[in-house]
Amino acid sequence: MAGLMTARVLADLFERVTLIEKDALRDAPVSRSGTPQANHIHNLHEAGRQTLEDLFPGFSEALLAAGGNRIEINSDSRVFIEEGVLAHGPAQLPMYCASRPLFELVTRRRVEDIENVSLRDNCQFVDYLTEGTADVTGISIRQDGRTEDIRADLVVDATGRTSRTPDWLAEHDYPMPTVDEVHIDVAYSTAFVNRPTDVQQTCVVLPNPPRKRGGGMFPVENGRWMMTLFGVHGEHAPTEQAGFTDFAASLPISDFERVIDEHGLASETIEQYPFPSNRRVRYEEADRFPDGLLVIGDGIASFNPIYGQGMSVAALEAIQLHHTLAAGSSDDVAQRFFQRATTVVDDAWMLAVGSDFQFGQTTGPKPTGTDLINRYLSRLLRTARTDGRVADAFNRVIIMEERPTSLFRPSILWRVLTPGI
Repeated sequence: MAGLMTARVLADLFERVTLIEKDALRDAPVSRSGTPQANHIHNLHEAGRQTLEDLFPGFSEALLAAGGNRIEINSDSRVFIEEGVLAHGPAQLPMYCASRPLFELVTRRRVEDIENVSLRDNCQFVDYLTEGTADVTGISIRQDGRTEDIRADLVVDATGRTSRTPDWLAEHDYPMPTVDEVHIDVAYSTAFVNRPTDVQQTCVVLPNPPRKRGGGMFPVENGRWMMTLFGVHGEHAPTEQAGFTDFAASLPISDFERVIDEHGLASETIEQYPFPSNRRVRYEEADRFPDGLLVIGDGIASFNPIYGQGMSVAALEAIQLHHTLAAGSSDDVAQRFFQRATTVVDDAWMLAVGSDFQFGQTTGPKPTGTDLINRYLSRLLRTARTDGRVADAFNRVIIMEERPTSLFRPSILWRVLTPGI
């Protein structure tokens, strides 16, 4: 998704854009080996959806036409956090739900319609090309047993957590960027559940110490719910049906168990995906970086997936790339982009890592002020069980419409810190 959105942005500014994809692509919403996480819930937060709508006018309607669903957070969802269900707020907060393969397919179709963009699948990235200095002038690929060089004014690495760019930098005498890792040891198991087509019920349970288990259930295409059960620090959901159902029954609200009992699992197999740590590569701190290259998406930062930030962060980073390139200067493009992307990443990192540090077993660099912020958020969330305005403010941060600092506005502080308001 990061690569597709980046291609759309680059198409406005470059004569030709070439997307290189190692997997074989089909015109159908199916998972592929390069994205094993695609078998699990993917949220498109409202900030990400609005960005996709700006990049591809009509995207939301195309997603619905392809089988996606639109829910209202304040009427269709139940969010259990801090050992209580959040109140429904007064405003409409939409969320568009679909499987990751469907989000990707709808986006890819729009990218393929762009005249100056070409997409080559079944291509394996081999190496970056350099001339004279270690600045990047293109890439080398392998396809059907043949190697080919592709020259480019700009190469964007959207390969995600498996990015080889840090190792390449070290091999070419660039300073190695600092890498922050916050270990949470989360694994999530996912099954489809049969869903009546007129039911949009959505449910989320987030872990909260000492309870390490949680889950999410969202309506997706083909009359199904996608149900993901997860646990942190070793509390991993099983991949066989009886154990999966027992795990669902252990959650603090009955929605997951009830839906399975009433409608039945639609999956013969249950997929599992491990995620050991939040990971952030601090490219913005590098004092030297090659011209002609930059990194985007999960290659910069990847977050505990239970918070569903990945696609939306990638969309917001793509917009920051647009602003970087639109400034007109060709100097230090990567470093200027990394600085712009920092604000986007900082907010998502604060939410994910801060929440993970509720658990004493979480290890890694803890952002300054995390414990104090967590104590405030705990009180805020207890207030949000009965105060729809506070719940609304929290939800707007979660869907990335508002920055986390908005939860410290005087109007929210007053409601959180004044008992009985």
